[in-house]
Amino acid sequence: MRSGLTQAEVTDRRCRFGRNELPATRPPSAIGRVAAQLRDPLIVVLLAAAVVTALLRDFSDVAVILLVVVVNTAIGVVQEIRADRAVAALQRMAAPSARVRRGGADTTVPAADLVPGDLVLVEAGDIVPADLEVLEAVRLAADESALTGESMPVGRRAGDELAAGTVAVTGRALGEVVRTGAGSALGRIAALVSGQPRRATPLQRRLAGLGKVLALAAAALSGVVLLVGVARGVPFGEMLLAAVSLTVAAVPESLPAVVTLALALGAHRMARQAAIVRRLPAVETLGSVTVLATDKTGTLTEGVMSVDRLLLPDRTAVALDGRGYEPAGRADAEPGPAVQRLAEALVLCNDADLAAPDGEHPAWRPVGDPMEAALLAAAARCGVGRDARDLLPRVDEIPFDADRRRMTTVHRRPDGGWRVVCKGAPDALLAPGGPVRIGEDDRRALLEAATGLAAAGYRTLAVAAADRAGPAAAVAADAEHDLGLLGLAVLADPIRQESVGAVATLREAGVDLVLITGDHPATAAAIAERVGLTDAANVYARTRPEQKVTIVRRLQEAGAVVAMTGDGVNDAPALRRADIGVAMGRGGTEAARQAADLVLADDNLATVGRAIAEGRRIYANIRRFLLYALSGGAAEVLVMLLGPWLGLAVPLLPAQILWINMNTHGLPGVALGGEPAEDGLMHRPPRRPGEAILGGLTGRIALTAALITASALGAALWVRHTGGPWQSALFVVLGLAQLGVALALRTPGRRRRNRGLETAVLVSLALQLGALWLPPLQDLLGTEPLRMPELAVCAAAAIVPGLVARATRRRP
Repeated sequence: MRSGLTQAEVTDRRCRFGRNELPATRPPSAIGRVAAQLRDPLIVVLLAAAVVTALLRDFSDVAVILLVVVVNTAIGVVQEIRADRAVAALQRMAAPSARVRRGGADTTVPAADLVPGDLVLVEAGDIVPADLEVLEAVRLAADESALTGESMPVGRRAGDELAAGTVAVTGRALGEVVRTGAGSALGRIAALVSGQPRRATPLQRRLAGLGKVLALAAAALSGVVLLVGVARGVPFGEMLLAAVSLTVAAVPESLPAVVTLALALGAHRMARQAAIVRRLPAVETLGSVTVLATDKTGTLTEGVMSVDRLLLPDRTAVALDGRGYEPAGRADAEPGPAVQRLAEALVLCNDADLAAPDGEHPAWRPVGDPMEAALLAAAARCGVGRDARDLLPRVDEIPFDADRRRMTTVHRRPDGGWRVVCKGAPDALLAPGGPVRIGEDDRRALLEAATGLAAAGYRTLAVAAADRAGPAAAVAADAEHDLGLLGLAVLADPIRQESVGAVATLREAGVDLVLITGDHPATAAAIAERVGLTDAANVYARTRPEQKVTIVRRLQEAGAVVAMTGDGVNDAPALRRADIGVAMGRGGTEAARQAADLVLADDNLATVGRAIAEGRRIYANIRRFLLYALSGGAAEVLVMLLGPWLGLAVPLLPAQILWINMNTHGLPGVALGGEPAEDGLMHRPPRRPGEAILGGLTGRIALTAALITASALGAALWVRHTGGPWQSALFVVLGLAQLGVALALRTPGRRRRNRGLETAVLVSLALQLGALWLPPLQDLLGTEPLRMPELAVCAAAAIVPGLVARATRRRP
């Protein structure tokens, strides 16, 4: 047997060849990021306004405009950098692993640690982690569509190459790494991909469209303000600048950046709760999931398979004792020859291995399929170790597949003969005309026993074997014929304690659950009943990969937004088809993880519920920001439109408009995106897939904008009546009222306060009031100080919109 590289050789080659990582996309430079921000259409408008203002020699307004540009650009660049870092961290967390043979031992390492010369073991469902030369292959076929576009799997044998990034769909192989990182086939394609521009998320594109509509509407209204001002005798240049400033102030130009940051930080919060987001748009989609199609093993159950007992052909049961995958344990009676022969077959017809505890892993763990690892542990408890593979080396095999539901191996005996071993579903092995030779009465009795065990939630595997003589090719060609039954292995996979609560939580949230599994119908029904899925119409058993895709497609055609969980290569097509593919990160295959949008690091259904809650929270906060920003922008437009008709010739100077906009839409607007989830968020139905982003908000926006407008104009008229500086009063109320609305829109309740919002409002409050008394700001903005009675009236007026918004508050 090939032993692979030593650790010293691995270290030396890693120094020479580097890590097996694809070329990282070079992040934009600081200058590039700033230039991208300055290309924003609304920023261009502001810069044009600065030029016009400079020509008019209004240098105070020039200073304010440039200050707004600098602040908006700085916020946008910081948000972009934080989002990039968040996504990069998530990609590192989702890095794949590989099974390698080093120093004669099989182990699992991060794919980035591979070096040329490493021996890599590849099985069905694995992503090929580097370019490999195939040394040994058993019925190996690879899906190369990711590289070549060829949809049909391609057979590979010893001497052929496997390209990095392709997927083994059947069989297994041992290959030697020949190229890694940038030199691999995937690395060469990645170099081309890295030059492609990034695409915005669907939500960003919808919001960008909304921003264009709002900009056109604001421009139209600002044009009206311009005409009204000029008609009333205000100089054209002054009104032009006011109209341009008003257009910018009325549109939340920072919204796309705020959304990207909210999604990225939400993904980070999910990662801390063991939900690793592989594609950022998944965060948005999670909030609208209406159906969760869940796998059974490892999701509803613990995924720690253990052989509870062995059932011999005469129905004698041998109970086994032990914990998890630890080989230590014992049978309840001295294992006789029949049990020994069955245990030996469990070791031979098996591709898995067991890894001993180490510093990183405190318990025994499976290397390969968990169910096969459980069979190894059971054999060890009967006194048969993996050295049986050395005594009876494998020379041929027919791998397991979903259609045949069995696996067969051929082994060379010490006397020169052959041992054929077959394991699989009892109804596949014991069916009339199947590979096992058995009497009708025994067949019926054993199938009834298997059905009864399945109904109780157990999984059963039938094991058969035969000794053969003759040419190896003839034995392999006739392997699955006339085998003798050795017995049944009865496996248990305990229900996760938290899955019962997770099912109840998801149902309360209006998410329908569907169980889709390849297990026996009775097993599926038993598990469904124990976790609370009592509606039999929601359980699909004995499903093939193409049937899973059909089920997901039919649900989508019925209008559902479908999340699908899975762990095997047979789940990958359905994971790709679903709106949200959710893969198991601990026990699943790499094919499933690569096809998924979300990876569960703990293989726990309750984590899906937490991810859905996070998606709903983020979406609610985006709507909260829109309600806040559009209300304030609309109020500023209304003030400029209505003020002249009330005798306020030029309600606000351009610099004052821009200052209010910077103060209110800056820090407080971003802080609103960090509001905690409302109580009862998961007791509401999911949002409709086609629901508009402003659905249900237009009335509230109009009411809040009207209240802010009325409060600001009312205070200004009262101060003018008393002979005070009415424009300064209008300026301060318009800003303070919006800050009050920000506090009013925060999540109800006193738990888990968003201190960031309180800090942002305090800073903005200080800047708004400081503009009245600080001489440099007075000169810059054209403001005057207010007397205490005037300030008290302004404060009272500014509180009103927030109080009404609080009293009439509904969920965003």
